[in-house]
Amino acid sequence: MDSSVNIPELVRGLSSEEDAVRKMAVFRLQSSVGDPSFADIFILEGGLFRLRWLTLNTSGNTLSYSLTAFSRLLEVDKGWDAVDQELIVELIVTQPLVNILRGAMSILVSVVSHQYASTAQPAHPDAFGSKALRPALAAFPQFLESLVSRLSSGDNTLSTHALQLINSLMRDAVTNGSDNEWPKFIKRLQDLGVIRAAYMLMQGSVIQDLAQPLLEFQALTKVLLRKWRDVTVDFEKVEHRRTIRTIYQASKSDKDQRTSDNSDYDIKTTKGAEKWKKLGFLTNAPASEFAEVGYLGMMDLSDFVRRTEDGFPKLILEQTTQPQAKRCPIAKASISVTSILCEHFEVEKSEIDDAKAYLALDSRSNIDKLFSPMLLQWSRIHTAGLQAFLRLWEATGAKVDDFGKINELVRILLEVVVGGAKRTKEISAVEDEMQSFELQRLRELQMELLEMSYEDSWGPHLRQIKDELYSEARQFIKEQRIRCLLSGSWFPLSADDTKFEPVDPHADKKWRFVRLSHNRRYLHWTDFEAREPKEPALADLSEKLSLLSVYSVVSNVSQTEPSPFSSSETLQPPSIPKQIPTRIVINGIEGRKGNTHDDSKHHRKTSSTASRKEVPLLTLYPSDHHLASEWLDGLLMVLDKDPCTPETEKLVKLVSSLGLKVRLLNVRFEEGHGPEDRKVEIPSREGLDEDYYYAAFGSA
Repeated sequence: MDSSVNIPELVRGLSSEEDAVRKMAVFRLQSSVGDPSFADIFILEGGLFRLRWLTLNTSGNTLSYSLTAFSRLLEVDKGWDAVDQELIVELIVTQPLVNILRGAMSILVSVVSHQYASTAQPAHPDAFGSKALRPALAAFPQFLESLVSRLSSGDNTLSTHALQLINSLMRDAVTNGSDNEWPKFIKRLQDLGVIRAAYMLMQGSVIQDLAQPLLEFQALTKVLLRKWRDVTVDFEKVEHRRTIRTIYQASKSDKDQRTSDNSDYDIKTTKGAEKWKKLGFLTNAPASEFAEVGYLGMMDLSDFVRRTEDGFPKLILEQTTQPQAKRCPIAKASISVTSILCEHFEVEKSEIDDAKAYLALDSRSNIDKLFSPMLLQWSRIHTAGLQAFLRLWEATGAKVDDFGKINELVRILLEVVVGGAKRTKEISAVEDEMQSFELQRLRELQMELLEMSYEDSWGPHLRQIKDELYSEARQFIKEQRIRCLLSGSWFPLSADDTKFEPVDPHADKKWRFVRLSHNRRYLHWTDFEAREPKEPALADLSEKLSLLSVYSVVSNVSQTEPSPFSSSETLQPPSIPKQIPTRIVINGIEGRKGNTHDDSKHHRKTSSTASRKEVPLLTLYPSDHHLASEWLDGLLMVLDKDPCTPETEKLVKLVSSLGLKVRLLNVRFEEGHGPEDRKVEIPSREGLDEDYYYAAFGSA
């Protein structure tokens, strides 16, 4: 407690006849009353009701300071006997000044949320919560509209208080309101545009200041969705019966409207039962089909019908003209999309889990991960998801038995588009992306997810096998590349003669034939005036180079993609224009080709060679990319270095992948499933012979 403040003198200042003295006293009070010890002494000195008098009879800055002091007093759970909610509501409706509105809204937030924060039970239950504001709301029906409008005020503090108050009203209505009261209150807020206003705040640039009330609003949205989902569809209820009737009436074409009356929507009639099947229900009892998603699912279907009002009868008519097996069950698809959205947005997630997100607010980088603006656009996301379902159904030529497959594609689509949307991405852009997403890309994503599921199922065993096969594939390709060197190849002698064009062996140019010795220690070569049809033998090659004298192999072979196995010691990948010919340069110490000297002695003389200049010992000009990859990686591998070209890396992955497929062919079905799993019938080979093959690379 601040000992410098004389509380009795401060209380006397609140009762002063002079406005300046009262203003100074309440100004000092607002900075000290947040201390519980100070608040207790202040109330004992009779300051509470003098503060209340100021809130009832002053204006301007004095009123602003009084409201702020009163709000801070309530925050320490003091002064509840002096609260006048009706006056506060009148201030919010009539006062345009921001500094007054901040304190007034802060007081109402404390009043509405008091029963949740206080440990003691209130003597009068109707004195707190949303019930305490009912008389004031009846006297000022424009209060809620004024409250929602404050969300767009541009003042962060005022918007924060307004949203906190809305959250408190929503929570109290959902928690304590009857089954008939809370839906009406939430519907009224929605009609006033509270969801749109919160959505704009969530996408704004000052979200850090509004983070906590927005996260609470997001959590309350999940509570509402869960509450609606848990409401069982019952056509005996007037609201439910009205909703299903609206859906039914919207499905009628103009001809149906002229030839039918309003009674044939009755589910108990035969004609009505046929209509339910046309809408996409599987049975004559639509209520039972909403069991998984409850009234939320029926609301989503109703919103889809409303948003596509003009095209919905045509959509129903198109489906009825299709054969029975190819009709898309629209109602069932709508229910499935609702279920997918519940899973995606984790509607089942408890508020305690959502509250843990508050702990991450210290890091600005975590903000975008915490918010889901698309959750507030639930209805539009559902409509876009159902339209995507219908589009995929038509694009794939699906049948009724394929419903689960299309459902899985839609699940992936929502996960990729909605789950991958940034916080600031507009809902219209998300809708457009869902409608234009390619089926082929969805298939690829589906296969990637399938591979990931296999990875999760097999765990470390599959990873170990992959590592072993990759190592074996590396060794296999290494041997293949070195064998290319052992076989030898022709290289144009001049850089001007290599342009990656088909080689003419009879062209008038000089050639060099290079071959690796059988012991893999020397490179032999000889230059020829023309390329001979028969490759020369090793004994006919007069020049040789000891590989022990080679220090590096560099090339300008372009890399179309980065390779994780590139050798930083031997590869220098400059940006080479296409017109520059490819070359492979073998570098070593000057004067050391290894023709007449002992290579082992040269290898041991590190101190003498370190000061000598490294120079090119041999330069090769490959006539095509394939030959360049073979010799560059072959030379690197024979020197026990890593390959660096994408072509070699691609071959390693291909061999590794084929090896994994062969290994998996040896896995029996029973080895991957426990005895409790269902038995799968193994197809018979009766009437078949052994004339078959595996299409490892795909078949046409």
